[in-house]
Amino acid sequence: MISILEGTADFGYILGFAILSCLLAFLWSPFLIHLLQRFHIMKSAKVELASIESRRGKDNTPIMGGLLVIITVAVISILFNWSRSFTWVPIGIMMLSALLGGIDDLLNIFGSERRSRKLSHIMTLIKVHKDFKMRAWYIITLPWTIFKRTSVWIGSRPGKGIHVHEKLLLQFIAGTITAWWVYSKLGPAWHYIYLPFGYDISAGWFIIPIIIFIVMFTANAVNIADGMDGLAGGMLITTFSALTLLSWMNGFGEIAVLNATTVGALVAYTYFNIKPARFMMGDVGSLGLGALFAVNTLAIGEIGSIFFLGFLFYIEAVTVVIQVAGRYILGRRIFRMAPLHHHFELIGWSEEKTIMRFWIVHFIFVVFGVWLALH
Repeated sequence: MISILEGTADFGYILGFAILSCLLAFLWSPFLIHLLQRFHIMKSAKVELASIESRRGKDNTPIMGGLLVIITVAVISILFNWSRSFTWVPIGIMMLSALLGGIDDLLNIFGSERRSRKLSHIMTLIKVHKDFKMRAWYIITLPWTIFKRTSVWIGSRPGKGIHVHEKLLLQFIAGTITAWWVYSKLGPAWHYIYLPFGYDISAGWFIIPIIIFIVMFTANAVNIADGMDGLAGGMLITTFSALTLLSWMNGFGEIAVLNATTVGALVAYTYFNIKPARFMMGDVGSLGLGALFAVNTLAIGEIGSIFFLGFLFYIEAVTVVIQVAGRYILGRRIFRMAPLHHHFELIGWSEEKTIMRFWIVHFIFVVFGVWLALH
């Protein structure tokens, strides 16, 4: 376990930032709701969710409500908690990921349908195109084309927004920046994977691809779990509360303040996101906060506990992977619908029942993760 005692802050001081963030978010939330309604930034219905009773009536709910958290956290951190040692990269990665999500949200609402050629079409063009330069271009870009087409397998149907391959590329950049920061700037102690009960693994440079994967997978896991009123917000409150405690106990005062600031803003967001939601998080919030969770966990050296700290986010993402594998390998669905919360809706659980039980299960595993981190 890594500990930086010099950065330790009084816990009352840290809680003050949670209170400040919560109050500030509540104060400007009516303006954000009005703005989203004024410019008709509304959620559009998904065809695959039309069969779920609780999904009906949500088509006109404003989206991009995650801006309440992203902007509140960014403003408070830049004004009061800007540290070149520990907070500038987490805030930068959060903003970069939120920008990606925000563009995707806006394109899905106001953009036009985007199409891409199938791989079979490209292969045909390579054989029959009359222009030699174009044939050469198709051959040179064939690996990129293969990546584009195979990435569709793990995402939803390409539509107006940013396509899966584009998201993965930009998230890879965010993960690479994080890996560079952790490996080069934080020091040799962060080249280890610290496990419970005093065990550690020297990863060396191999920590770089591990960090990139964690940042990318975690951002998408939170994005996947954001599918019900209050679900992601409630679980993120638990996760960032645990990170606040661990950051403080390990002596990372700046990171503890950043996590507490996030908790406060999330409380205000979740208040307005509880059913019936006044707004939804959107990709701008889920991708930004998912990346922030990953980076903050890595910054305090708790890579060995991250699975439990984000337990149900990862489970939700894994169910999507299992569903895709079942469809392409076995030719059938494993779950009635993925991610997991929709499966429980389709077997008869109400939205409220699903959310509350997910909150409780997530809380139990996060507490277990904290316990592991302290041993």
